[in-house]
Amino acid sequence: MLLQSLNCCRGYFRTKENNMAVRNIIFDLGGVFIDIHYHKTRDAFMALGVADFDALFQQSYSNPLFAQLEQGELSPEDFYDAFRAETGLNVSNAQIRDAWNAMLGDFRPQSVAVLPALKQSHAIFLLSNTNQIHHEAFTSQYQQTFGHDFDEHFHVAHYSHILGLRKPHVTCYEAVLQQHGLHAAATLFIDDTPKNIAGAEAAGLQTLLLSPGLLLEEELPKYL
Repeated sequence: MLLQSLNCCRGYFRTKENNMAVRNIIFDLGGVFIDIHYHKTRDAFMALGVADFDALFQQSYSNPLFAQLEQGELSPEDFYDAFRAETGLNVSNAQIRDAWNAMLGDFRPQSVAVLPALKQSHAIFLLSNTNQIHHEAFTSQYQQTFGHDFDEHFHVAHYSHILGLRKPHVTCYEAVLQQHGLHAAATLFIDDTPKNIAGAEAAGLQTLLLSPGLLLEEELPKYL
C-alpha cells in the first residue's frame, strides 16, 4: 500500500515547538509555491463594473458563490451565470474568467525546488482551496513554463473543488489524514492564511504559517 511505504520514510523533520518527528508534510499552494495578487482580481472586476468586489471576495472571506465554486458545487458555466445574476452585469464568460484568473502570479522556482528531495524522504501532499477555473489556468501555466505536471511533485495533490471540502473546516484536514492514514501529530501543515493554520491546529496538525514576505525555502529549514 502506498501510504504504508510513505509512512516508513527515514528522513523526518522536527519542529522547534515540541521536537516531534514529522513524517508527513501538507502544503498549501497560493502564497507558498505561487504568488497570489488578490488586488489584481479586484481591480479587474472593478474595471468590469463590480464596485463592491471586496464585499464578495477577499483572502479571508468569500461570498457563498465563490465558496460553492471552490467546493465543486458549481461548474464554471454555472458560476459565470450566477456571477452575472449577482452583479447585474452583462459581461462574457471570458471576461469573468480572465478577471478571476488575474490574481494568479508566477510560480516560485526556488520554493518548488525543495520538493524533489522531500518526496524521496517524506510523504508530501498538496491541499489547496481552489476551483476549476484557476486549476486549469495554473496547471497550464506550470506545464508551459517547466515542461511537466506540477502535481508530480507530490505523492497526492488535493484540490478543494475535487475533494468537495475547503480549509479551514476541520473536516477538510481530517478527510486528507484519514484517506492517507496519516497521524496528525506527525504531520506538518504549511499555509499562508492564519485561519487555515487555526483549522489545521484544531485538527491536531503541526503548523507553519508562511506570512507575507516569508519564503518556504528559508523558513522550512528552521523546522529541521
